[in-house]
Amino acid sequence: MSTTPAGSAPAPEPAPRDDASASSPTTPDGAAVDGGAAVESDGPTTSPARRRRLVAWTFVLAALVLVVDQLTKWWAESALTFGAEPVPLIGELLGLRLIYNDGAALSIGGGMTWVLTIVVVVVVVVIVRAIRRIGSTGWAVALGLLLGGALGNLGDRFFREPGFARGHVVDFIDYGVFIGNVADIAIVAAACLIVILTFRGIGLDGRRHVGDESAPSAADEGR
Repeated sequence: MSTTPAGSAPAPEPAPRDDASASSPTTPDGAAVDGGAAVESDGPTTSPARRRRLVAWTFVLAALVLVVDQLTKWWAESALTFGAEPVPLIGELLGLRLIYNDGAALSIGGGMTWVLTIVVVVVVVVIVRAIRRIGSTGWAVALGLLLGGALGNLGDRFFREPGFARGHVVDFIDYGVFIGNVADIAIVAAACLIVILTFRGIGLDGRRHVGDESAPSAADEGR
């Protein structure tokens, strides 16, 4: 049995170890690792006020895309003749030609307008639900473009001939190999931006997610 010399203070007991921190390893830069994937903050946690602003701007951008898409479709139906020869803008690379598309992009899925309408409705619902968790300006732009483009073409499905949910989409921008519209441009731009954000590891909430391959190992640091 050990004794403490007279007049000396007892040795302090070691502080209890926090189980949460002990069970959460970190990368050399201090980022927490969860299930083999490192997650580091891309800045401070998004505040409720900033999240509300991002959500608001996402819907504003979506509304802007929707308005521009519908106005250009109205112009195309007023200025162009269905079935006429293309109006060249940049030689054979770009022109104007009015068609009514009952399928998806590149006229895929023709005659399946009902199915395509349901698919787009589901996509819109998923986008709206995702917007509530947004914490990144890049994702706000991407989802705003995607939502506006989806709503632009969905509006055609709902309200144009030959009937509700069976309407044909107005396409008029002739790229030579296919014909599209402003909504299609917004959707493609959104898809490209989402690929870039995903490649950079930026999540919807604005945090940066780094896999094990990106985290420097102890061996690499010792070189």
